[in-house]
Amino acid sequence: MSMISSRLLLVLVITLISGCGGGGSGSSSTSSPPPSSQANNILSISVNGSLCSTNSYLNKACVAVTICTSGTTQCQTISDILLDTGSYGLRIFKQVLNVKLDQTMIGSSSVAECVQFGDGSSDWGPVQMASVILANEPAVQVPVQVIDATFGRLPSGCANADKNPAGAGFNGILGMGFFAQDCGPVCAGNSANGIYYLCNGGSCVDTAVPLSGQVQNPAMLLPQDNNGFFIQLPAVPLSGAQSVSGSLIFGIGTQANNGASSVTAYSANSQAEFVTTFGGRTYASFIDSGSNGLFFSPPQAGLLPLCASPNETWFCPSADTNLTATNADFSGSPSGVVTFDIGNFESLMNSSNQVFSNLGGFDANSFDWGLPFFFGRKIFVGFDGRTSTLGSGPYWAY
Repeated sequence: MSMISSRLLLVLVITLISGCGGGGSGSSSTSSPPPSSQANNILSISVNGSLCSTNSYLNKACVAVTICTSGTTQCQTISDILLDTGSYGLRIFKQVLNVKLDQTMIGSSSVAECVQFGDGSSDWGPVQMASVILANEPAVQVPVQVIDATFGRLPSGCANADKNPAGAGFNGILGMGFFAQDCGPVCAGNSANGIYYLCNGGSCVDTAVPLSGQVQNPAMLLPQDNNGFFIQLPAVPLSGAQSVSGSLIFGIGTQANNGASSVTAYSANSQAEFVTTFGGRTYASFIDSGSNGLFFSPPQAGLLPLCASPNETWFCPSADTNLTATNADFSGSPSGVVTFDIGNFESLMNSSNQVFSNLGGFDANSFDWGLPFFFGRKIFVGFDGRTSTLGSGPYWAY
């Protein structure tokens, strides 16, 4: 079984991670019913279910996105798209695209992008215009990245770029984090950013790209439900489940089905971080559906031993271990206690299930609240600069 641990997108404030986590019992599938009948602003989610490829790694949250040639009804719906609250924008492998997209240009040169991840992988390919439909919301015109390692000449940062969906583990990524663009003002004002390029034939050189031309979060372009969203996934027992189903609901307080009550909002900084205190140590932390585990440093030696090679980034305690941490914003208020469990990765991986709430792995520098944190909760993401009943973004709330 191919496993993906921490897949951190190293593009300024961008974080995208895929690891391991979740929970549920036996060979069951569980689902969280949508808050009302399937309204236009509800996008279905499956974790290792019908919207994912059959060879998916553990705890992969998948959605389907409709992508069209701009200004036409020539469209296709693509599943096995990783839902990621830690990145920004839509990225689709060229191999799965059947519709024509228009290349974005600066002068006579094609715009391309190199995005790099913390596990050493990267994605390279042209930036093209598409009409994107999320759930049954109105279509939005947005620049997307077409992942294509054969485009032009690979820059050094993308020398090992993903070549196909099978190798990456998904058909694409839907980045639904706080911010509008995947790079922002730095790439708009600095040509030597190492992210955006202009290509003529096989020659590609660094370039600045205006905000409107950068890969963007399509949900922020929706005409109504554009101030954020929440994800609802069911609780999963420690023994795991084969799959779970849930919903992403666009908008916060914009419709009858997306109100926010009985949740606490935690503001985030410009790096998409808040604060977690765990074992006497304070971490910069984030909540990321694209991470398939909880990643952190144990508070004491021997508490959570690592697994043997080749799974040495994962925890393998002899028994399920219950832990407690505290989350807060950078002002220290509000503050809330979180309890969570970490199980033996190898034992869980070798079970018949694919979704677990107690998978965790090592991260020396930050606390990554990955997909296991979502099970049994409503997780709200408030977009940067947009207001709702929970305040002004960026914030998480749960």
